[in-house]
Amino acid sequence: MSSIPAPFAPLARIVQGSGPGLLLAHGAGGSARDNWGPLLPDLAAHRTVVAPDYPGSGDSPYEPGEPTLDELAERLVAAADEEGLSTFDLAGYSLGAAVAVRIATRHPERVRSLLLLAGVAGGSARLSTLAELMVALDDRPGDLARLVLSVVFGHSWVDALAAEQLAELAKALESPQPDGFRQQFGLAARADVRAELSAITVPTTVVGTAEDMLVQPSQHRLLAEGIPGARYVELPCGHLPVVEALPQLREVLLEFVTS
Repeated sequence: MSSIPAPFAPLARIVQGSGPGLLLAHGAGGSARDNWGPLLPDLAAHRTVVAPDYPGSGDSPYEPGEPTLDELAERLVAAADEEGLSTFDLAGYSLGAAVAVRIATRHPERVRSLLLLAGVAGGSARLSTLAELMVALDDRPGDLARLVLSVVFGHSWVDALAAEQLAELAKALESPQPDGFRQQFGLAARADVRAELSAITVPTTVVGTAEDMLVQPSQHRLLAEGIPGARYVELPCGHLPVVEALPQLREVLLEFVTS
C-alpha cells in the first residue's frame, strides 16, 4: 500500500458508514464537512466514507510550504490505507477533482469509479487569474466576500434571495478563511490534469455546474471530453451545488454509489 514520506503527518478525516470504500476530495478553501457534509449520511448508508481535510482545512493543522497535486493525492490515498480501504470509489469537488484525477492516474488499481464535481481541468487563464485574486484578497475580507458573492454563487440563486438574506450572506462571507486558503487557491491557479485524462479507464461521471463563474463549465466539459466514455451531467447552479442544488446533487451522488 502507498505511504507518505516521514515529514507528513496523517490528515484529519471524517469516517462514516460501512461497506465498500468511498474516498472524497474537497475543494480549495473548503473542508470535508463544508463541501460534503449534508451528503455524508446518504453516502454512508451505502459506503465506508473517508473524507480527509487538506492541511490548513477542517481539523488538519496548517503546514508551511506549497502543496502539490501529487502530495495531496498521495496523502488522501494514505488516509484510505489507514482506514483499511484497498480499493475505493472516488469523488472530487473543484480542486479536489484535479486531485482525484491524479489519484486515478497514479493508482489505477485502487480506483473503482470516479465522480468529478465542478472540477478543475487546467489551462484556463481566467480561472488562474480568479484564483490568484482570491489569494490577494485574503487579508481584505470585505472585498473577498464581494468577489465570492459575484463568482462562486450562481446568479439565479443569488437573485432569488430576499434583501435581508443577501445581507446576511454577505456578512457571513467576511468570516476568516481557513489557514490553508492561500495555499489551496494557489494550487488551483496552477493545477493542470488535461494530459492525464485519456489514461483514465474506470467508469466516470462528470458533473458540471451551469452557472459556475469560478470554475466555468468549459473546464467541466474538458474533463468529460478527455476521459474515455465519461458521462456528463449538468446541474442548474453555481460553484456550490451543496448549497444551491442539494436535492439534485444528492440524486446524482446516490446514483453514483448505487449503480
